[in-house]
Amino acid sequence: MNGLTGTVANLYNVFEPDLKISTSKGKYFEADDDLVEKIKKVNGVKYVSRTLMDKALIKNIDKQALVSIKGIDNNFNKITKINGSVEDGVYGIDEPGKNLILLGRGISNQLQVNIREYVNELSIFSPVKGKSESLNPDDNLNQIYATPCGIFSLNEEFDYQFAFVNIETARKLFDEPKRISALEISCEENNLEDTQDELTKLLGSGFIIKNRYQLNDVLFKSLETEKLATFIILAFILIIATFNIIGALTMLIIEKRKDIKTLYSMGADLSLIRNIFMREGFLITGVGASIGLILGLGVCWLQIKFHLVKFGDEFVIPYYPIELQLKDFIWIFGLIMLIGFFAALYPVRVFTKRDMVH
Repeated sequence: MNGLTGTVANLYNVFEPDLKISTSKGKYFEADDDLVEKIKKVNGVKYVSRTLMDKALIKNIDKQALVSIKGIDNNFNKITKINGSVEDGVYGIDEPGKNLILLGRGISNQLQVNIREYVNELSIFSPVKGKSESLNPDDNLNQIYATPCGIFSLNEEFDYQFAFVNIETARKLFDEPKRISALEISCEENNLEDTQDELTKLLGSGFIIKNRYQLNDVLFKSLETEKLATFIILAFILIIATFNIIGALTMLIIEKRKDIKTLYSMGADLSLIRNIFMREGFLITGVGASIGLILGLGVCWLQIKFHLVKFGDEFVIPYYPIELQLKDFIWIFGLIMLIGFFAALYPVRVFTKRDMVH
């Protein structure tokens, strides 16, 4: 589950910034140079990017697709890793003086765009802001032309939903000469939480500041819930397995009944006798847990090193991802020892009563 969560997080790392600032009221807000400079001075902030996003219709001759057009500035590529996901063509949006568009693989398939061959300019339409008195529907739409420069591929959610243009192109398309949708920020990894707190204090209640996980909280909470459910299911399997401990200790106590009487006659009290068998139970549980964890670590290492369990080339990642975390080993070992304690408690309490040692 750690591996799956990490894989999903890495996919979103390509597209989502460390922190995203949006307005708490409405869709757009103004971010002048003074505001951006104040944000840059906050401890931990590395880069700040202005972005402008809205829905638009893209047409390629007789093919069309309704997508989210995101206008980005030159800093966006420093904040995300979007250029690393370009499969065909080049990132190219930073090239000045040209209307270039970066398409998702799904959108390019819908529009039948192949940038390795001759490519038509794409028409992009967006509704004109405010009321229009014209009877001609075309007068109610802003239209610009853009040339595809590259095709990126992340996953189906992004590939069929997003296209990127220069922010100046987006301003013309959406009739927004000054306002933006969001400020996207790259932070130093160690200072992310502190930076988010400082920005919240600086900007006040008029802005919403979210980190990468908060932007996709439903997805990551679902993954954490699945991990917890898996842990609970495996805990029930462990509980069933502890009946072996109950059986082993019961047989041991019955077998050692004469020795128990001898110890009791020599002055050993009941608590001492019980402690002997409780330690035996802890020994069985501890050795079993240690061997199991070492074997599990070995299996995980083999998967990480040799990718024994494969998915296929058509998947986002061709093999089952694994990520080892120390806290999981601690939780598992602690749970096993706790279950082992209660498993040993019953036979030791029942079969070492005073009437047995008289």
